[in-house]
Amino acid sequence: MDKSKRLFPKSKRSFRKRLPPIQSGDRIDYRNMSLISRFISEQGKILSRRVNRLSLKQQRLITIAIKQARILSLLPFLNNEKKFEKKRVGHSNY
Repeated sequence: MDKSKRLFPKSKRSFRKRLPPIQSGDRIDYRNMSLISRFISEQGKILSRRVNRLSLKQQRLITIAIKQARILSLLPFLNNEKKFEKKRVGHSNY
């Protein structure tokens, strides 16, 4: 089939090669809070593999490290600070 007669021409999208979120020197460990905190949402949930752009093995190691950090109280299980924040509208103190 001739290229000019194609029904759906190939789109010319430029894909940037993204840097991996985990460099080769980074160690996936429950004590590495700067690394772990990048893979947690504002609510304290573990982000999905598609969002993180990790391999399956890396995602499993990150999940295990986050769960270990939660058990050792290095990370909270939930982050509900904004959800239960009370708004003061000028009422007297209770």
